[in-house]
Amino acid sequence: MKCREAQRRLPGYLDAALGPDDRAGLGEHLESCTACRLQLESYRKLAVVLAGVEASLPPPDLAVRIRVEVSRERVRRDEARRLLAGSWVRFENFLQPLAVPATGGLLTAVLAFAIVAQSLLVGVPVGAVPNDLPTNLLQAARLESLAPFPAPGLLGANASTRSGALVVQATLNSRGEVVNYEILSGPDDRAVRRQLDQVLLFSRFRPQMSFGRPTSGGHVIISFSEVRVTG
Repeated sequence: MKCREAQRRLPGYLDAALGPDDRAGLGEHLESCTACRLQLESYRKLAVVLAGVEASLPPPDLAVRIRVEVSRERVRRDEARRLLAGSWVRFENFLQPLAVPATGGLLTAVLAFAIVAQSLLVGVPVGAVPNDLPTNLLQAARLESLAPFPAPGLLGANASTRSGALVVQATLNSRGEVVNYEILSGPDDRAVRRQLDQVLLFSRFRPQMSFGRPTSGGHVIISFSEVRVTG
């Protein structure tokens, strides 16, 4: 047995609280360890001193004083709870009249921001997204009806047949009139543009709509699968 373990068991050895095996092992250690014997002697002297100390009796009114302090603590705790509950009720009563105006103010601010943003971003491609149509706030420009006269093929200057796709992007003003167009793919010469001028002039378009108001800058893509131009 080591000294550290033996010193932990000295009080129990002195009070005869150890089991037979532990007491026997500790006794063998004490026979060979002077330091532990001195520590045991110190415990014995302390026990003798403590045995001579008179017991101190509690004050006769100790129980009453304890009950009084417990009652006071309960009263203080209940008062704190009532104060907290009352403060919460007053806080809720203060917020309830402000709830509806605050919500209305937030919705008004969001709507105003949307209107201002749209006014600043007129002509930006986001205004022509087809997914915006169900809201009727932003509607893309579109073709209502193409010119009634046909354009059956595309002929070169030598009247030989040339066919193919002709893709045109038209830019509209707020009245639905074509103010400019660009040939994205297909033949591009003076004869083609002359016929395109006539077709676009007699076609009907609906301009780009922003919050129900027609605006300039809308684009319409028109594809002619086959166009014939005669000089």
